[in-house]
Amino acid sequence: MLSTPRLLLRPWHETDLAAMTAVCNNAAVMRFFPTVQDEARTKDFLSRQHVQFRERGYCFFAAELKATGRVIGFIGLSYLELAVDFAPCVEIGWRLHPDVWGRGLAPEGARECLRFGFAEGGLTEIYAETPLINLPSQRVMAKIGMTEHVRFDHPALADYPRIEPFVAYRITTEEFARERS
Repeated sequence: MLSTPRLLLRPWHETDLAAMTAVCNNAAVMRFFPTVQDEARTKDFLSRQHVQFRERGYCFFAAELKATGRVIGFIGLSYLELAVDFAPCVEIGWRLHPDVWGRGLAPEGARECLRFGFAEGGLTEIYAETPLINLPSQRVMAKIGMTEHVRFDHPALADYPRIEPFVAYRITTEEFARERS
């Protein structure tokens, strides 16, 4: 379990399904995805996170508010296998409920995940990728010290031209250390 001043980032519990479905089935949250995700697809997502945590020691963690115990989405690391030049790699990502947007929770949790990945996971670089039109996520990437690495057309999104153009950001161990000093 990872901890920040306001968040616990932890593996998923079965009781988290409803909270994560509320995030993944929200049109505002999913506006840069092909579609919202129903409970069944969210359950599949959580199952993949369990496997990843068991196999790699990290995943897109449940993001829980310390003050209330409420799960507000996810922040974490994931192994990315995608037909692009920079993969396979470890990526960082986040998806939070809109009622907590604008409070700095995504950067707060993401910085802790970067620290964990570099200091405890032995990673040398971490990537993040998002549709080019997703400016809020790109702002978080910049806030946590990542810089634009490459623009590309997402190989799985050819049927969705609005979100097919993607951008990947990257940060190295050395860049993260400079950012923290």
